[in-house]
Amino acid sequence: MDKSNIKAICGEVFKDLRTQKGISQESLAFEAGLDRSYISKLETGVYQPSITTLFAIAQVLEVDPSAIVKKMYDIYLES
Repeated sequence: MDKSNIKAICGEVFKDLRTQKGISQESLAFEAGLDRSYISKLETGVYQPSITTLFAIAQVLEVDPSAIVKKMYDIYLES
């Protein structure tokens, strides 16, 4: 299991969901109580979220956290 690949997949999923929702990194960060630079680093695969952060982002994006994890896992299996 390549951890850097998982970080990249995580970032890809977050960015995809955020853009589908039509909100900026800044808006997502503000509503989730996070810093915009942290969102950027999540989306570029530099960081990976804690469970608390995953739940906060999911709430803002109006997506079930388990659906986010499933999407990540599905992409991981395809790669």
